Amino acid sequence: MRDVALYVSLFAIGHSITILLGVWYGWGINAYIIDAIIGLSVVYKALDNLGAFQKWFGFQPNTKAATLIFGLFHGTGLASKILEYKIADDGLMTNLLAFNVGVEFGQLLALFVILIVMGYWRRSPNFMRQANYANIIMVFLGLLLTYQQITGYLGLHAHA
Repeated sequence: MRDVALYVSLFAIGHSITILLGVWYGWGINAYIIDAIIGLSVVYKALDNLGAFQKWFGFQPNTKAATLIFGLFHGTGLASKILEYKIADDGLMTNLLAFNVGVEFGQLLALFVILIVMGYWRRSPNFMRQANYANIIMVFLGLLLTYQQITGYLGLHAHA
């Protein structure tokens, strides 16, 4: 549980920093690009779960740094979406803080449910085989998301 708390905290710190600063200072990234990066973060984590980096390259990337970096990207994506709404400056910081607390609370609630489900799933004699299949599916879904976002970006800019 200590490791879960550490990784959740690192992701939340990164997520919070870029949501708050991105909206406050009005910077973001094109939604297609940030969603492609988020797709790649799914691929990265699934490959990490499969032990691919150790098998392919003989080393394990720093998972704490990766978690913080992915939090920064995910927060930037949310900030970019929020900026599309052209929110008034009046009470902006209070609303941003309240929104961010709500988002983080929602993520913790979702994680709590996931941990309960995972706890039961891990007891299954087929867990490792099923987990490997699930991670392989996540690699393909992450690549599909990345591909869709890149082609959407290119299509948008081809008409510009």
